[in-house]
Amino acid sequence: MRIVLVLLIILHGLIHFMGFAKAFQFGEMAQFTKEISRPMGILWLLAALLFLVTAIGFFLRKDWWPILGIIMVVLSQGLIFTTWADAKYGTIANAIILGAAIIGQSNLTFENSFKEDVASAMSVVAPIPEILNEKDLEPLPECVQNYLRYVGAVGKPKVYNMKIVFTGEMRDKGKDWFHFTSEQYNFMDSPTRLFFMKAKIMGLPTNGYHKYTNETASMRIKLLSLFSVVDLSEPELYPTETVTFFNDLCLFAPAALIDDRITWETLDALSAKATFNNKGTTISAILYFNEKGQLVNFVSNDRYSVSEMKAFPFSTPASNYQEVNGYKLPNYGEAIWHYPDGDFVYGKFRVKDVVYNVLSP
Repeated sequence: MRIVLVLLIILHGLIHFMGFAKAFQFGEMAQFTKEISRPMGILWLLAALLFLVTAIGFFLRKDWWPILGIIMVVLSQGLIFTTWADAKYGTIANAIILGAAIIGQSNLTFENSFKEDVASAMSVVAPIPEILNEKDLEPLPECVQNYLRYVGAVGKPKVYNMKIVFTGEMRDKGKDWFHFTSEQYNFMDSPTRLFFMKAKIMGLPTNGYHKYTNETASMRIKLLSLFSVVDLSEPELYPTETVTFFNDLCLFAPAALIDDRITWETLDALSAKATFNNKGTTISAILYFNEKGQLVNFVSNDRYSVSEMKAFPFSTPASNYQEVNGYKLPNYGEAIWHYPDGDFVYGKFRVKDVVYNVLSP
């Protein structure tokens, strides 16, 4: 579809050269029965050239292409009105390009709200990372200590934020899987999780933004970035997103598990219960490890299913540990609801990149 739209913009732009040629009498140009003045011919030429620039910007995914595309459609349609009998069918192309430009601008506006929130969180002066050492591990259960040693967190800087890039598939109950890519930032000092997802559902671009801060949690999903499919900020969402934030720490920022807002209880040699308190919102989870020291599952009863707004057991089994920027981290994980009528896997996640202590978006 992207290539088709690029070709349409280019072809539409080239057709505008005919108005310029008619004005300056370059050939017969019998397609135009009405005379075109030379000043108007210059406008036809300008429209043609700028449509070609718009096509290049769209192909290269430049942020400025939607605005230029809207301007070009307005100019083009004005020219078409002056030669309506000859050029009226160009309105169809303009309508298609205008629709694509509006969607493109809406996508940028929606994603920019995420980027602005990230920049705002980054603007807070970051602490100078200290080195995580063996003494920092002493309050932790032995299985958690072994986990931090296994992933390679000891001897490296303590973590105050991280950026994660995922690809994967998600679905709702009774619906097909859809593919997604996501980018997220987590900030530890003032617990914040900013997660932006891009997907196509039934072939239509659909973007989602989960925002969790020290005060609020919200979830917005928009079809074409124009039409709200989900817009939630209910109180139940806050403990839900608190579980998600803590899950991220356990799986992808193990160095942050020394946080004094976490209390621990050893269950056995390979499992421990963690309780995380974020300013009065308290959630807990059981972490399961294997003999290698890998965290292989995270189970919590404090997360609400958005569709039912009821709490159900939730787990994220993780596997395929690989080296990621100097740390051994799980490359694959699933998100599972354990409903009374059976388990439901609603998410499959593959790690593309994890970066710690990021200084700029």
